[in-house]
Amino acid sequence: MSTLKYLVIHCTDTPEGREVTKADIERWHIKERGWSRVGYSDMIHIDGCLENLIAFNQDNTVDNWEISNGAKGFNGVARHVVYVGGCDKNFNPKDTRTPEQINALEVYVRYMILRHPDIKVVGHNELSSKACPSFNVGDWLRSLCIPCKHIGR
Repeated sequence: MSTLKYLVIHCTDTPEGREVTKADIERWHIKERGWSRVGYSDMIHIDGCLENLIAFNQDNTVDNWEISNGAKGFNGVARHVVYVGGCDKNFNPKDTRTPEQINALEVYVRYMILRHPDIKVVGHNELSSKACPSFNVGDWLRSLCIPCKHIGR
């Protein structure tokens, strides 16, 4: 059990417009990669609907049963949210967030900050050398007037 420090934003690294299911995530992470759990706590679908992938409570600790495998070295102190998309049709990184996903992600981030006043919001690319989530999280958060104390590591 550790204190929650980060909300990590991810993309599914799939082509624009292609929906992803919970079963897809489970297959990719558990069956194909051999992980014990999926990498995300929640997923935001193309239409902006939020789907929980790993149950968690809303306290300021990350219990063992709440851990998702989203960013090596940070999983015990983070929640991970993923939006469906993040690539163009040739699998090049691209911010493919729909207006509905952008709205849902903003609500999600604002809720997490209200619920966890010391949390830092980061993109996966700030924790490892990846393009994910295919947009600059810090710039986006600043455009929403999120206080600097919640942006980045």
